Amino acid sequence: MGGRKRSRVSKAPVPRQEPASGGPPWILIGGLLVVAVAAALVLLPSSSDTPGSPDGELASAASETGDESVPSPERPAPPPAGEPTPIPAADAPLPPLPLVSNLVPRSPQDIRDAYIFAAQNPHVLEYVPCYCGCETRGHKRNADCFVQSRNPDGSVREWDTHGMACIVCIDVARHAMRLRASGARVEDVRAAVESTYAAYERQTPTPLPPAPAN
Repeated sequence: MGGRKRSRVSKAPVPRQEPASGGPPWILIGGLLVVAVAAALVLLPSSSDTPGSPDGELASAASETGDESVPSPERPAPPPAGEPTPIPAADAPLPPLPLVSNLVPRSPQDIRDAYIFAAQNPHVLEYVPCYCGCETRGHKRNADCFVQSRNPDGSVREWDTHGMACIVCIDVARHAMRLRASGARVEDVRAAVESTYAAYERQTPTPLPPAPAN
């Protein structure tokens, strides 16, 4: 009569399992394809390393066609020679030489001899380089250290006083003067001067002397 009432325990519904369809596992196959494509992209060489890349072609061309004719920056190739300066007459008048003593450890007579030689021998010193760094002043040869301008007949119109205060300018001119007095050709004078001053880093862009006529 007075029995207990049983409490009802609700049970969660059991999900219904669908029967296997029997088809291929598309998700697994798709995942494998993605992994394979990623691995292939990682293993491929970059475009910059391929022989056909523009940088690779330029580097290959530069190594195969090395141009050894490019002159060294310390010794630029001589420029082409222009019209030769007329050789003035031996008795051509010269402007007064503003000789200043004690500028360099060379006697006034040595300085004067260098200036006179430059004035009377443009066919020599215009083909002899200078090594004092005067190319920064626009000089192209040792003659420019002594003569600033000439008349149409080759005689000196105006001196350049740079040579008066430069040992190198004077010594190069006097070296050339002694060689010329011994009978050396202009090309031999230049070769001897270049050999003497080969250790100097600076050199004017001096044209080579014209080839001797046959």
